[in-house]
Order: sequence, then structure tokens, then C-alpha cells
Amino acid sequence: MTDYTPIDCALYSEYELAILQGRRLRISWTDAHGQTCVDVFTPQDLVTRDHAEFLTGRRADGQTLELRLDRIIRSEPF
Repeated sequence: MTDYTPIDCALYSEYELAILQGRRLRISWTDAHGQTCVDVFTPQDLVTRDHAEFLTGRRADGQTLELRLDRIIRSEPF
């Protein structure tokens, strides 16, 4: 079992659209240690694993990043 909290379907659809359009996002999220992070991110896929959903993509420096959807605080087009 996981502590994952599903996100709103409309928000999930926004992430899908950003992936399809190749849009970069400025995303704020809480990491596994409880710290708030902010970065520019190009989303590439939405995946489900261990009863949780994740947004995968690349940072501006090319590093791969995977964010659990319920830990994303805010996202906006960049």
C-alpha cells in the first residue's frame, strides 16, 4: 500500500497536453525529504508504478527527473 493521493483528472490532462505539445514547465514540488524544489522541466511521459502516478521528463541540463504527481505543488508554462 502507498500514501499516494490521486490528483484531479483535469490536472492530469494538462500534463498529457504539455507532453503532446512538447511544452516546458516550471514545476515546484516536494522531494522525498520534504524540501521544496523548483526547476524548468520538459515532461515526456506519465507512468504508474506501485499504485502511484509519476511525470517523467528532462531538466534544462538534460538530467532525467521523475516526479510523483501528488508531490507537485505548482506547474506553469515556461
